[in-house]
Amino acid sequence: MANMTLIQAVNSTLHYEMNRDNSIVVLGEDVGREGGVFRATDGLQKTFGEQRVFDTPLSESGIVGTAVGMALYGIRPVVEIQFLDFIYPAFDQIVSEMAKFRYRSGGKYTVPMVIRAPFGGGIKGGHYHSQSPEAYFCHTAGLYVVVPSTPADAKGLLLSSIRDNNPVIFLEPKKIYRAVKGEVPEGEYTVPLGKARVVKEGTDLTILTYGAMVYTAKETEKHARDHGYNIEIIDLRTLVPLDIETILQSVRKTSRVVIVHEGPRTSGFGAELSALIAEKAIDSLAAPIKRVTGYDTPFPYSLENWYMPDECKVFKAIDEVMNW
Repeated sequence: MANMTLIQAVNSTLHYEMNRDNSIVVLGEDVGREGGVFRATDGLQKTFGEQRVFDTPLSESGIVGTAVGMALYGIRPVVEIQFLDFIYPAFDQIVSEMAKFRYRSGGKYTVPMVIRAPFGGGIKGGHYHSQSPEAYFCHTAGLYVVVPSTPADAKGLLLSSIRDNNPVIFLEPKKIYRAVKGEVPEGEYTVPLGKARVVKEGTDLTILTYGAMVYTAKETEKHARDHGYNIEIIDLRTLVPLDIETILQSVRKTSRVVIVHEGPRTSGFGAELSALIAEKAIDSLAAPIKRVTGYDTPFPYSLENWYMPDECKVFKAIDEVMNW
């Protein structure tokens, strides 16, 4: 196995899959000659040429609309949006066209495309480069929403996303692009969409999380262990489709839940998780569900560390739930 950062795993996976499948094209702003703002597509144009890896105008709506048309004609586009914060001009193309074609055609047409985008805070990017609006897309029927947290999952989930016939929003936590390294299987390796990962087994409380917050949860778990708490950590990996069974199995075992994500609290994905658990496993709960999230404000540049969930906030929630 190769030892890679998350961004290296994304790049390697794109090389691997484009070499295997000639129907895949990559498009976006600066993805060709420059290799992307984070260098996720570095070397692709040199290897596969300008017909398959090409730069676009600065028009997110045009980029996504073009890719939708390509996908309807049998091409498998992989779109890069430089930052997820920039995706809003393409929102109508995503929710009204990309997500709806399979339904409105009665399954006759599919839109096998992936939109890759770095998301979340942690790099001092300010409020136009640090948002976590994944809940918008989870709310839209017809879209898959995938969030890797390890280099191996970046490869396995990206391969599965590219090969799936449903349109996928593939969110890459940029805070850990180069901060995390891990072994990545070589050659053919996929991770099924809709299957969560048990990061660490425990008996006292379940942390549900995804993306960069998996590492915040892991660090908090070490602190909680010193206080005698045996914590289970679940990395959701795909928000849609959601692995409901793994979540409920964990909740029924531990009877306590803390949910951690970077996005704003109101109508964030943690609210959906809370409702799901309340509907299906409330008789297993020994305490209220706690959410540790971002705030209902624009992302603040100077107060980034205050805005984002950290070990202190997560441990406080754990302690409150354990002592309720």
